[in-house]
Amino acid sequence: MADITPEDALLLDPSYASARPAVRLKPGAQKRLQRGHPWIYSNEVQPDAALKALPLGTLVRVESAEGEGLGTAFYNRLPLIAGRLLTGNPRAEIDGDFLAERLARALAIRERLFEAPHYRLVHAEADGLPGLIVDRFGDALVLQVNCAGMEGLTEPLLEALDRLLSPSRILLRNDTPARKTEGLEERVDVRRGDFSEPLEVVENGARYLAQPAEGQKTGWFFDQRENRAWVARFAKDARVLDGYSYSGGFAIQAALAGAREVLALDRSEPALEIARQAAELNGVAERCEFRKAEVFGQLQGLARNKERFELVIVDPPAFIKSKKDLFQGTKGYRKLARLAADVVAPQGTLFIASCSHHMEHAAFAEQVRRGIANAGRRARILRASGAGPDHPLHPALPESAYLKALVLALD
Repeated sequence: MADITPEDALLLDPSYASARPAVRLKPGAQKRLQRGHPWIYSNEVQPDAALKALPLGTLVRVESAEGEGLGTAFYNRLPLIAGRLLTGNPRAEIDGDFLAERLARALAIRERLFEAPHYRLVHAEADGLPGLIVDRFGDALVLQVNCAGMEGLTEPLLEALDRLLSPSRILLRNDTPARKTEGLEERVDVRRGDFSEPLEVVENGARYLAQPAEGQKTGWFFDQRENRAWVARFAKDARVLDGYSYSGGFAIQAALAGAREVLALDRSEPALEIARQAAELNGVAERCEFRKAEVFGQLQGLARNKERFELVIVDPPAFIKSKKDLFQGTKGYRKLARLAADVVAPQGTLFIASCSHHMEHAAFAEQVRRGIANAGRRARILRASGAGPDHPLHPALPESAYLKALVLALD
């Protein structure tokens, strides 16, 4: 963030509620906030020259057009999402104690859900901490700070995490595209400990490896935990294809469930090497092949060679990263469903997922239906699901239901 003056520092001081500037909304714009929505869009804010001078991420008092206090929020003049509500209390002290309380609530939920300390500890707005992701790998924490307001609270946040968990390793994986829109630098910062070696992840009785400092996102996708376990029910004695395998999440789970053979595909050789090491760790390496390949082309080649798999898994990266990608991305999901269905054995099973939050559940299901029909196959949906419970949904934010997954039985 840019250098700030002492006056700016006063405004950013979370304990200085009485100095908090006001952001006044246009008439009627308060209704969404009052219904529980946590965001304020830039076109809902009354023009005010003073707001343009505020440091990015300033803590502000949100007011209705009539001056009624609606809460405390981060304010950033740059992105479309100008305000991110922290609390409905306009005079709340946003300090280490506030953060510790939110973190403790998030931890209590996860400790009821999971025996092993491997999960997403904080899932942004849904856990009351806007713009913040915290993934836990035992005594190691990997954070993504995606908004300017939370960036300003980094030090009290780390202190609160210390009080709660005393982690031996902390990594700030602050290199997400979201930071650009907030006017923040992209960087990776090791704050404590050593992240040069892979971290172990314990999930569904399997042992995996993750590389948070170098891999995608925080190094592991906890959101598919329950889907991996559910799909593994169809792996016993099956020939399994895991497209977009990354570090082997679905592949190794399938092998442990009794698959006779697993072919895992991915474009990243470093990810595949980590998956190979995890297969050795779990004693299933002899039944797993990890192949560097582009999935669409590989599926076409397998179909031409009449190769079939009793279980096919395709969990691609987001095809739709923004609304302008919607048309092409929609076609991409339909094509992927067709190509995957082409290599599913008679009476086999297909798992297909989308992590594009711009793709609605019904639209995704329709493209999968069309793709399977184009392959000349009939199907029934056995399960429609999303992310696991350590990725809670904010009830007023449809965007938080980003992950969509279908398990289909093909005739």
